[in-house]
Amino acid sequence: MASITLEQANKIIESILKRGAEMDCRPISAVVVEPGCIVKAFQKEDGASMARFEMALGKAYAALALSRSSKLVRIRQEEKPVFMRFLIAQSDDLLFAEGGGMQIRDKDGEVIGAIATTGDINEVDDLCAIAGIRAAGFKTDQDFSEADMRRLNIKRGPPIEDPEKAKPAAQLKRV
Repeated sequence: MASITLEQANKIIESILKRGAEMDCRPISAVVVEPGCIVKAFQKEDGASMARFEMALGKAYAALALSRSSKLVRIRQEEKPVFMRFLIAQSDDLLFAEGGGMQIRDKDGEVIGAIATTGDINEVDDLCAIAGIRAAGFKTDQDFSEADMRRLNIKRGPPIEDPEKAKPAAQLKRV
């Protein structure tokens, strides 16, 4: 099993922070983990609130544990709360079902790690994660064809849209 290198992890985080600045995000924190959810790299922007490492790690864990984006894990939690309560308990409460966590795949579709961002709304966290993955030359689950998605057992989620483009700024709800 291949794993992400420190240089690649730092490139992903650098690209995430750059994209966050371009989108005028709230302070972003990002973690890159190897398979098994072993931390490879983490950065937290100045002004980011407490517990951002724990939130990011929980999102990355969710993506790896269920082989899907943490956004899809959140949807699964809404659909199957008893199932998800069990998984969260089995993870010693590490699994965090919120958007922003994604598997990192090589060109052949092998999972070489996961990234999770936190600090802004879920959709923006997702967009920053996607930018980081692609800037480092890797692929997201959504970058594969339908046939590849079946072969790789990738779950397709709803498209991720930039909320800045979808709604007037006054309507955005950032918490």
